[in-house]
Amino acid sequence: MAEPIKNKRPDPAVAPTPQNTPANNAPISSHAQQPGGGISSIKEEDLDRAAAASIFAKDPRLVSLIQGRLGSLVGRSSGYIESLPVEVKRRVAGLKGIQKEHSKLEAEFQEEVLQLEKKYFAKFTPLYQQRSAIVNGQTEPTEDQVKAGEEAQEDQEAQENEEAEGAAVKEEKPTGIKGIPEFWLSAMKNQISFAEMITDRDEGALKSLTDIRMEYLDKPGFRLIFEFAENEYFTNKTITKTYYYQNENGYGGDFIYDHAEGDKIDWKPGKDLTVRIEQKKQRNKTTKQTRIVKKTVPTESFFNFFSPPKPPTEDDDDAASDIEDRLELDYQLGEDIKEKLIPRAIDWFTGEALAYEELDEDDLADFDEEDDEDDDDASEDHDDEDESEEEEEPRTKQEPTECKQS
Repeated sequence: MAEPIKNKRPDPAVAPTPQNTPANNAPISSHAQQPGGGISSIKEEDLDRAAAASIFAKDPRLVSLIQGRLGSLVGRSSGYIESLPVEVKRRVAGLKGIQKEHSKLEAEFQEEVLQLEKKYFAKFTPLYQQRSAIVNGQTEPTEDQVKAGEEAQEDQEAQENEEAEGAAVKEEKPTGIKGIPEFWLSAMKNQISFAEMITDRDEGALKSLTDIRMEYLDKPGFRLIFEFAENEYFTNKTITKTYYYQNENGYGGDFIYDHAEGDKIDWKPGKDLTVRIEQKKQRNKTTKQTRIVKKTVPTESFFNFFSPPKPPTEDDDDAASDIEDRLELDYQLGEDIKEKLIPRAIDWFTGEALAYEELDEDDLADFDEEDDEDDDDASEDHDDEDESEEEEEPRTKQEPTECKQS
């Protein structure tokens, strides 16, 4: 559907025509470009915008009325198609039949693309296994692998050698460190979307992350698998998150994302990173005695990633858009891990992958900011007085209203 023309005043005498169909019989558009505007056209556009803003500011109900009117027209025919002659209607039906065949081919195309992805994923898997073995100190890279890696950095090393020309070369002795410590944590922190999700409290647990891998499901969908060494936070050896698609393909044959499911994390006592403890003073109305009541409340954490939002129901009409946004964000995170982080983990670890990311100034500003999350499990005491004489029960763990991205 064509994009509406911005800043164009609606003609009050003509009702809008939904479905991009003309109100009257008209010649086919030549898609001619509007002539380049000079100073006069710019002033006219600014005048239109200012006039509209003034009208809407005086009567906000007008905005609601227009939105409601346009919303009611969506999906309704303007009557143009129905007014066409019989022979023209027959041709329109024929084009729909051709489009139906096209849609079938599109679905076949998407299915073949998926099978091709699986074929090459099987070829990638041995490489991922070699990477994991090196990262975790189980083996060392071969001479050929090291040579290939050094050749890939030839230009960068040449530049560094020129800058260091004349400086004494310091011989470094082996330290005995196995593998590459904090490989996955470092790689994730170099990816903007994940860096925003990882708090200082999360880092202790993510240092024990030994591998991230994925697998395809029998039907369209995929599973992300996070492997952990023994740590002080939880007992899980692996934590998985599975992304499911709908049974029917969408327009253009694409697979339609449906929902995701994450494993339950078996937190050790007092180590749940997705909650924090708030302390609050309560005063007895009669005795005036005070006491401290502790509450468990949700908090930001990377590990909320494994408690994805659920699709909206009929009862969630008011919050449906917010839930849809969170679902889209959650799915994009999964795609980033599948398509970016796992295939090019070493480039994210070194930071070289950032050169290929399209970052705007807001992304860079957010990336430089330090996490203000309180590292302590207990928050500051609040002096609010509670007249209730009964001690409040700790709240059950809830989903955060917002899933912050890395």
